[in-house]
Amino acid sequence: MLQLTADERRALRARAHGLDPVVSISQNGLSEAVLKEIDASLNSHELIKVRVYGDDRDAREAYLAEICEKLGAAAVQHIGKLLVVYRPSAILAAKRAAAAKPRAKAAPRRTKRSFQGSTRKN
Repeated sequence: MLQLTADERRALRARAHGLDPVVSISQNGLSEAVLKEIDASLNSHELIKVRVYGDDRDAREAYLAEICEKLGAAAVQHIGKLLVVYRPSAILAAKRAAAAKPRAKAAPRRTKRSFQGSTRKN
């Protein structure tokens, strides 16, 4: 299970504020299909919200612990029926590194000189 510092958790909660839930856990509980979907969402987004349909708070806490344990993620927040989960993605880190790499500057363009409109004295 991934451990976060208080500052990291605070920053992730702020990032998650505007997110919508991408996975739902309903009456069937935390099945293998739901875990697979959470894993795919974490790979593509790193930070996700999971909605749990059920009134049992202990069950929601157990779901959060099981998700974090099985997928190697960190629990960011459990508020009401929403679980916020984070796992850094190697794919997204590589994309960010490639985007941040400075590009080589192109050579300045040479323009053709035109003498059509000029008046030359011979």
